[in-house]
Amino acid sequence: MPPEATLSQWRQQGLLANLPDSWRQPLARLALAWVALFLLTAQDWFDMAWQWWDSSTYNHILFVPAIIGWLVWIRREDVLKLTPQGWWPGLVAVGGALFLWLIGSIAGVNLVSQAGAVLTMPAAVLAILGPRVSYGLLFPLAYSIFLIPFGDELVPALQMITAKIVVVLVEWSGIPAEIDGVFINTPAGLFEVAEACSGVKFLIAMIALGILICNVCFNSWKRRIGFMAVALALPIIANGVRAWGTIYIAQSQGVEFAAGFDHVFYGWVFFAIVIGLQLALWWKYFDRAPEDPAIDPEQINASPWLARLARYGLSFNAVTAGLCAMVLAFAVWHGLATRSEASVAEQVALPQVPGWQLIDYSPMVSWEPRAGGAKHRMLGRYRSNDGQEVDVFVAIYASQGEGREATAFGEGALTPETSWRWLEPGPSDQQAMGDYLLAEGRVKRLARTSFRRGELTTGSPARFKLATMADRILLRPRPTIMLILSAEQKTDNNPQQAIASFEKALGDRGEWMDRVARLR
Repeated sequence: MPPEATLSQWRQQGLLANLPDSWRQPLARLALAWVALFLLTAQDWFDMAWQWWDSSTYNHILFVPAIIGWLVWIRREDVLKLTPQGWWPGLVAVGGALFLWLIGSIAGVNLVSQAGAVLTMPAAVLAILGPRVSYGLLFPLAYSIFLIPFGDELVPALQMITAKIVVVLVEWSGIPAEIDGVFINTPAGLFEVAEACSGVKFLIAMIALGILICNVCFNSWKRRIGFMAVALALPIIANGVRAWGTIYIAQSQGVEFAAGFDHVFYGWVFFAIVIGLQLALWWKYFDRAPEDPAIDPEQINASPWLARLARYGLSFNAVTAGLCAMVLAFAVWHGLATRSEASVAEQVALPQVPGWQLIDYSPMVSWEPRAGGAKHRMLGRYRSNDGQEVDVFVAIYASQGEGREATAFGEGALTPETSWRWLEPGPSDQQAMGDYLLAEGRVKRLARTSFRRGELTTGSPARFKLATMADRILLRPRPTIMLILSAEQKTDNNPQQAIASFEKALGDRGEWMDRVARLR
């Protein structure tokens, strides 16, 4: 059904009775564009919705669509005084957002693909409604970035910061304590600053709330900057104080009581207290009245630089045709890229290493890295002539994608739902990323992870993902190899020295990985 027929029905029902005529056709075309873009990126929207609902880190995002709707609603009368226009640079923005979605989707990087999926929506507004209307809706359009579930990348750093704050406060309060990475040993027991205790969910929620308050309650940019500086620091400091409080209570009331108290307190109650402190500090500095208009349509219409941008207008038919063509092109491109797989040898095995012999694998605490979707997985233990021991894990993938991502959460050396916990960063270099792990509070293990794709050998997940993106975009299938060299800390086995000796015996790491995968 053509847009004009749909508009006619809406007029008869009175749904668009209060809209200026100049807005009717653009809004219908925007709705159709959003439907097409949503269908193309639907999997990412479903994945995001599940994260919003299922993950406590992202529960606050459930409020974001309503906030965006409210921000648009309070601007509606002023925005309707602007005239929408098709704008061809907006098509470039849509293409950029779709390309971002494409590279993230085909490389299995959810953060990138979800960011692209979200950004297609405001980009479509820019293309169909033009620069003046988009400027009038700038803040709600920009606020849509908080629909993207981000923040997990900050967890390790926040764990370490929280642990350091806790140790300072514990020592200040007279409780003897020893810190080993994110583990804190006190007379009452061993405490871990786990991922759930990093405070990331409150930091991200506070950033989203803080930016909203800056727009709604402040006119001064100096006050906005000051408010956000406190909004960033306060939840981090408060989370460290909360963790210290749990340890402090445990010294007199016991670990179980402290854990129960923390479980009840560490939720929206804690977040409400942090928000209350922030508002109490800044309430008297609010300098924007609730009745102040959000935008000035006369100023927007008179703006010379917006007038210059408006010169690049395009008919609504041409913009619609361009959007449809891009959606179709990216759908085909995505289909071709995600179906490509590299050829992988049917049989592989861990090879002999000069000066080292393969022995029975018998860890002190069960440890086996995860490599979901890999075609081959091998785990073995090598012992040197002087008694050093190193565990070697190799995974070979025909492709990277959903369910077979070497760098995805839960993949690699630290497997969730086991006795192993991340302790602290280990020695790293360009070819390997190091992590110290701890099991049962007593067994320490160093793991160094490397990724191999084509001629690239790297320990950086980001660099590996970029290489994967480039290959998939160019429809160039290549196998992926993940190598994890690991060693337990024992009285007769220094893990860092053992791994360094093994790496020296390997020679060129990339060539060795290729030989294992039978690519040479």
